[in-house]
Amino acid sequence: EALQCLTPYDPSGRFTSSDEKNPFLYWKIRDFAHAYRSGITTPSAVAEHVIAGVEEWNNKKPPMPMLIYFDAHDLRKQADASTKRFEQGSPISVLDGIFFAIKDDIDCFPYPSKSGTTFFDKIRPVEKDAVLVARLRKCGVIFIGKANMHELGIGVTGNNPNYGTVRNPHSINRYTGASSSGPAALVSSGLCSAAIGTDAGGSVRIPSSLCGIIGLKTTFGRTNMTG
Repeated sequence: EALQCLTPYDPSGRFTSSDEKNPFLYWKIRDFAHAYRSGITTPSAVAEHVIAGVEEWNNKKPPMPMLIYFDAHDLRKQADASTKRFEQGSPISVLDGIFFAIKDDIDCFPYPSKSGTTFFDKIRPVEKDAVLVARLRKCGVIFIGKANMHELGIGVTGNNPNYGTVRNPHSINRYTGASSSGPAALVSSGLCSAAIGTDAGGSVRIPSSLCGIIGLKTTFGRTNMTG
């Protein structure tokens, strides 16, 4: 039902890539959904490319610390569970096996939520997923980790003295914008198809525009942000 408002999907030309390191670079959600159901690839195969991509970006000079928390073992566990659902012919939804990043100020258990600080998790420990994270998990979404952000969301550059400043993937001498710097950079770099951020005064829209991707601030109250 969620796809009825979209134009018919045309897979022609979508599954050829000149990038041998990451053949899934800049695939859209519908590309992955089609590929999984057609047997072109699996969430587990994609997970290995995501893991390799995160490592590659982290080791660049200067480094690109797009994720504050990343657990390759947990990522593989999520991807394997999704792959098994496809093998059994029982994917949960069109989002099953789709890789998302989540901003560090949104709860994604068991990761701490520090809002880009070194102390916030000590004040407010994470006990469960935020409502929107829990709902996405029920759809089969795979979370790659907690994305970097401007400390406490107070700023529009993406500077973070605690975990490093996320640079623009298209030009490393430029800012991503903020405060959802990590989510924007992760999507812009092609490591995931979508990310969840928070936006009060442009914190999703500013980095999205600077990184050349689409950022949506939903109508107030439309997205449950509890947690």
